Amino acid sequence: MTMPLKKIAESLSEVFPADLAQDMKKNVRAMVQASLEKMDLVTREELVIQEKVLARTREQLDELQQRVSELEKALQEAADP
Repeated sequence: MTMPLKKIAESLSEVFPADLAQDMKKNVRAMVQASLEKMDLVTREELVIQEKVLARTREQLDELQQRVSELEKALQEAADP
């Protein structure tokens, strides 16, 4: 649980009877969890994997752009006697 939510939960525990506070904590946790699931968030691990894939894709793109430039230059030189 994140710090602000933990503080809220602790405050509720102090103000309300223990059983009511527990029920409220469960309900709040369920609502927060449902909201997070709707946001379609990714895990840190998934983010790191996608960053690596993107970096490799960028490298490949740079290599292909370089190769195209070389081929265009060679084609131009072959066309100009």
